[in-house]
Amino acid sequence: MTYPIIYLIRHGEKPPKIDGKDQDGLSAQGEERAQGLQVTFGPDSPYNIQYIIAEHPKKSGSRDRPYDTVLPLSEELGIKINKSIDRDDAQGAADAAKAYEGPGNVLICWEHGVLSKIVAALGVTEPVVYPGERFDIIWSVKYPYQTLQWDGSENVQGVDGPQNPAETTPLPDDLKTATSTVETVPATATVE
Repeated sequence: MTYPIIYLIRHGEKPPKIDGKDQDGLSAQGEERAQGLQVTFGPDSPYNIQYIIAEHPKKSGSRDRPYDTVLPLSEELGIKINKSIDRDDAQGAADAAKAYEGPGNVLICWEHGVLSKIVAALGVTEPVVYPGERFDIIWSVKYPYQTLQWDGSENVQGVDGPQNPAETTPLPDDLKTATSTVETVPATATVE
């Protein structure tokens, strides 16, 4: 049987707060990131994304950043986004990802504060925290879904790199987990 690799990313950058309140949608940099994910995870990438999950946006426009972040990628890949799971339903997101039986791999895009809860719901027992100042980190969890791997940066041209000091500063060891490498990953994990 073949099991998908589950990739997890944070939504794109937010617009500046107004009167101390978060604004809906993505900033210009977040929109650039959303477009750049077509290269990072697109058809010519090694990730082989075939199923995308993003937290459910509210009708008011709030909580729409994860969906907006992966929408250009879903259009590029011709994949419908599963946006039926509420932001706080980490178990629901994990269950939907693990239940995927199609070809290829899964991409989850969520609010950073809930990503670690989704990782725990997948079966990773080591506590992890997605750093609040970062928007570029790719996490992966491979079958049997017990170990989190940090796969590096999304490397979106014009957004990630030297022009963004928060994303070029190495992560402190306590924010990394079991493995911290950048590698080309196989299309799927196979268990015989």
